[in-house]
Amino acid sequence: MTLTAIALNCTLKADASAPSSTDAMLKVVADAFAARGVTVSDPVRVAALDIKPGVTSDEGDGDEWPALRRRILDADILILGGPIWMGQLGSVAKRVMERMDAFLSETDDQGRMPSYGKVAVCAIVGNEDGAHVSTAQTFQALNDVGFTIPAIGAVYWVGEAYGSTDFKDLPETPEKVTKTAAMLATNAAHLAGLLKERGYPGAE
Repeated sequence: MTLTAIALNCTLKADASAPSSTDAMLKVVADAFAARGVTVSDPVRVAALDIKPGVTSDEGDGDEWPALRRRILDADILILGGPIWMGQLGSVAKRVMERMDAFLSETDDQGRMPSYGKVAVCAIVGNEDGAHVSTAQTFQALNDVGFTIPAIGAVYWVGEAYGSTDFKDLPETPEKVTKTAAMLATNAAHLAGLLKERGYPGAE
């Protein structure tokens, strides 16, 4: 069975040429998925797109969300990557989740949102505390809009408190991060395969 994943880089840096610790973490996750036969997209730099504020699937002229929405729903797995700012996941990732709020009103005749049968994981980086609260809020939001979260659905790295070292600047990836990414990819691919073969039945 062929599985696909889309990686969203929700760094606050709109310039795709600017180095991003989120990209570095997404590379670790993508490599783990590739080792398990999952095809992962090149990371989408969300801040470089015109994703308008709102909670519908199309906010009008110039909105680039509809095209990104299609790519998200075409994939079997969503990898939502982003940085911690002020102790919580950055605003770009929050906008992505806000736009997916539209799924709540886009159900089929059995009450299933378009995201049903899709798996979501997250990859978080920062040089301040907040990984657990960011993961918790992200999982709840993604589950609310229909995604399924696997066991060990997140991988994160945070630097020393009050430090200035970024994940992208580490001389090598910490072993714990690599091992966690491997388990995340294993569980997510397994779950996505099950859901692709036999999705949720829905309810009338």
